[in-house]
Amino acid sequence: MKKLFIAAVALLFTLDARANTPKLLGEFNDWSAFYYQDGKNVVCYMASSPQKDEGKYTKRGDIYVVITHRPAEKSFDVVNFVAGYTYKRDARVVVKIGKTTIDKMFVDGDKAWAVSEKTDKQLVEAMKKGERMIVTGESSRGTATKDTYSLSGFTAAYRAISAKCRR
Repeated sequence: MKKLFIAAVALLFTLDARANTPKLLGEFNDWSAFYYQDGKNVVCYMASSPQKDEGKYTKRGDIYVVITHRPAEKSFDVVNFVAGYTYKRDARVVVKIGKTTIDKMFVDGDKAWAVSEKTDKQLVEAMKKGERMIVTGESSRGTATKDTYSLSGFTAAYRAISAKCRR
């Protein structure tokens, strides 16, 4: 159920009025993979929510990560973290996967993005090899958060969206 919820939430930020309903490619342990038609173009994405979210907050919205392929735009491996709160302006978002630490992120509202395609690719490669991913950030109210994601099923979900979107 939680995975379908993630899909619905992820859908809200990935779809526009012209797009069709997403179709499930599969559920892969802690990750779900989807695709939809955007006009004549196919868009593929995969999503997961954290197994554990920590911080001294009283209320927090939906938390998830999405990786998107848009082959018509030659855009692959775009990683987006949704925090469930508005990030502090210029907040430092840090992603730790095993021994890899990635902090080349920028924030906009409740979302954090990699600063470059190179950083997106570095994140995806680390996720393929890792077992868990820890994302830390800070809300506009100064609340520090720590979200722990399982990477179980990541590679299988990635293969599914890559096959559908011809990566």
